[in-house]
Amino acid sequence: MQDPFNQENRPRKRSNLLLRIDSWIDSSIWNAGFRVGEIWEEITIFFRRFRTRGVWKAVFEFAGEGMNVGTAGFVLLLALALPAFEETSGNWRAREDFAVTFLDRYGNEIGRRGVIHEDSVPVDQLPDHFVKSVLATEDRRFFEHFGIDFFGLARAMTENVKANSVVQGGSTITQQLAKNLFLTNERTIERKVKEAFLAFWLEANLPKSEILRLYLDRAYMGGGTFGAAAAAQFYFGKNITEVSIAEAAMLAGLFKAPARYAPHINLPAARARANEVLSNLVQGDLMTEGQVIGARRNPASVIDRGDTDAPDYFLDWAFEEVQRIAAGFDEHSFIVRTTIDIGMQDAAEAAVETTLRQYGERYRAGQASLVLIENGGAVRAMVGGRDYGESQFNRASRALRQPGSSFKIYTYSLAMEKGMTPETTIVDAPIHWGNWNPRNYSGGYSGRVLMKNALARSINTIPVRLAKDRLGEDAIGQIMEQAKRFGVQTPIRRDVTIPIGTSEVTVLDQATAYAVFPAGGLESRRHGITQILAYNGDVLYDFARDEPPAKRVLSQQAADYMNQMLTRVPYVGTARRAAVDGVLTGGKTGTTQAYRDAWFCGYTGNFTAAVWYGNDDYTSSNRMTGGSLPAMTFKRLMDYAHQDIELRAVPGVEDPFPASLAGARVAAAQTDANGNALPGVQRPRTLNRDSTAILRGIGQAFENAKPLSAPERLAAAGTSVEQVPNTVER
Repeated sequence: MQDPFNQENRPRKRSNLLLRIDSWIDSSIWNAGFRVGEIWEEITIFFRRFRTRGVWKAVFEFAGEGMNVGTAGFVLLLALALPAFEETSGNWRAREDFAVTFLDRYGNEIGRRGVIHEDSVPVDQLPDHFVKSVLATEDRRFFEHFGIDFFGLARAMTENVKANSVVQGGSTITQQLAKNLFLTNERTIERKVKEAFLAFWLEANLPKSEILRLYLDRAYMGGGTFGAAAAAQFYFGKNITEVSIAEAAMLAGLFKAPARYAPHINLPAARARANEVLSNLVQGDLMTEGQVIGARRNPASVIDRGDTDAPDYFLDWAFEEVQRIAAGFDEHSFIVRTTIDIGMQDAAEAAVETTLRQYGERYRAGQASLVLIENGGAVRAMVGGRDYGESQFNRASRALRQPGSSFKIYTYSLAMEKGMTPETTIVDAPIHWGNWNPRNYSGGYSGRVLMKNALARSINTIPVRLAKDRLGEDAIGQIMEQAKRFGVQTPIRRDVTIPIGTSEVTVLDQATAYAVFPAGGLESRRHGITQILAYNGDVLYDFARDEPPAKRVLSQQAADYMNQMLTRVPYVGTARRAAVDGVLTGGKTGTTQAYRDAWFCGYTGNFTAAVWYGNDDYTSSNRMTGGSLPAMTFKRLMDYAHQDIELRAVPGVEDPFPASLAGARVAAAQTDANGNALPGVQRPRTLNRDSTAILRGIGQAFENAKPLSAPERLAAAGTSVEQVPNTVER
């Protein structure tokens, strides 16, 4: 047994080691903390020398907070810059590689796109007075700034505040080029941020002379022309290197608003604008008053071009299609036959403009777009906005807007595919899907309703109930896939709200999708190009030859059921203003939250059209619905389009009209401001290219022919001079 009082036998060595380790840790931590405290005190004492009091303290506090905010802002701007720089990742110069001449469906030339290299003139070969005119008007400090002119921006803001309106713009030539090369004209903050970063990128990667050359080659100059060289030929019939000071001033004045100042449309306005450019030259010390006085006294005259309106929105979209189709071709100069019908295009533009003039102010709607597709897929008309000269942003093919109830066709068509019919009963009652509680436009509920009545009355709870309870697993995914099969190319957002149309699409998408119904469930094969030909006549692409046949995207039975339901909407539903006189019409209205967007997408056996009205800045309209302006525009266009053509039947519909409309139908006559009936819009006959050329040649020959003398006139009439009786001249 060990003696507890015997200290010599205890294990001291191990205990002492642990005590030393513990002591070292404690002392090290204490010394480290003490040293940190000393250092912090030294730092504090050092910075006390810079301590400010009074006003200076407030200044430094403000500066410090400003640095914090600036740092956060820099990080935010860097995040915003990344999408902008992605625009430069591809071959952004590819547009210069194409030069395309477009023909309409009948072979008549309707416009050109792309940069023709032989027409592109280096800046150092341009007239000095033309370059100065452009710089004096568009960007006086072009050679001094690095993409953004902050002094010019401040000056423009000051002038705009003084005038209480926008009288000066602050965008530089580099910013405008960035927009033309990479972006659209859509008025959003995102676009302006991208534009600023891309301007810096252009300045860092291109010399000033190249930036100026690209700007002069790409800018829209009115009359369907792009670039200063093309504009000089179009307006003055001469090379850009030969323009006078007066002509240079008129060209420079077009950059601001080519539609407003195009001389072939409004010569007095163009000359007044040119006079402003001459004043800018003098005020900017680029020329003297003595040098410009001759141009003031003898303003430029232009060639009479007559009516030269081109379908520019369609041509922009068609040019994108050409670039996509011809990306792998060796040839990059083409003649392209398109699907557009100029008569239809003019009628579509007139329908939109007339409706906006009559009702736009009342409904607070400032913009519209429209796409007309002939059943079979050919795009016959495209209206991308109210005025191409004011804004080249194509609202038909690029603008993403919520389609509202016009999107419900994808949910209903899926229901038809899964065995339901127009006579199927479903309950209209409050429904909850997660945290979402959709409500009907009327605010009330109808209880048990037939599917055909639910669609005609555009009840919101029904497609939601179908998606939640009737379509099966992953109903939202099924709806997204259905829209894609129908031809919607815009990515659809996965959200439980999409059954009532909250995911944005384009007007072109909706027109493509609705064309499935008159096709009996086959895809519509939307296209704007029928042939691409080389200048030697070789056919490089033919739609009928090179594209696959239409696939079935909806069963025949489901397509028939959808046609039976949709053809009730213009007669007993929400689109009564869309019914085309004497022609069975189907379609669906759409109205979004706060009345920001109004749609009507409809069809007959011959044509399909989608119409949108709203505002570029997403402001609300004055309670405008799809059954008002969009439906009225659809009817106006379709009344024109169905004149003197063979009417086709809508598949699956036995009766020419719904039973509720059996009997005589009286067309509502168009009236003027005094209530007098107006004549109906007549569809003119259209000549092909060869016939048009022959008739023009005959007319020109008559104009150039010399007058016949009296003997020659008698000889032409088969009468000799001797046979003419003696008469007394009076």
